[in-house]
Amino acid sequence: MAKVKWKLAAGKTWKKKLEQDHPSHGKILPIPTRMQKRFGKGTMLIPKPLDVDAVMRKVRKGRLITQSQIRDALAKQSKADHACPLTTGIFVRIAAEAAEEDHQAGKKRITPYWRTIKDNGGLNEKFPGGAKTQAAKLRKEGFTIQPSKGKQPPKVKDFEKHLIK
Repeated sequence: MAKVKWKLAAGKTWKKKLEQDHPSHGKILPIPTRMQKRFGKGTMLIPKPLDVDAVMRKVRKGRLITQSQIRDALAKQSKADHACPLTTGIFVRIAAEAAEEDHQAGKKRITPYWRTIKDNGGLNEKFPGGAKTQAAKLRKEGFTIQPSKGKQPPKVKDFEKHLIK
């Protein structure tokens, strides 16, 4: 599978994408039929990008969060049964790119996106600089990174011990 590189429209920034308002963001809808096998019946939040970013910002040094934990936190905050995995994943990426823009602009306090990992402890190839850069940032904070196996990205060793509660 070929890597897809997201391109921004002319004049757009990741920060603008993060702050962009959309009519479907922040809505709670019935879980679509095609997703009921995985989630059951109930309600699903279509999160706002800034809400995803806000959850990611709360992760302190020495701690990690998975994308499922982000979805669970968003669903709980909005009193929905679940949060959409597709839009949440997209907004995690947008938050990471916007944080990197902030870093390049010289801002000191940015969203610590590198502390967001996959549910199995894997690193995110789609983050700025890929898994290699995420691994370097996590090592700098004291985490041990296990090398990749085959097509699997590297993982944080014993990541479960470091997950936020």
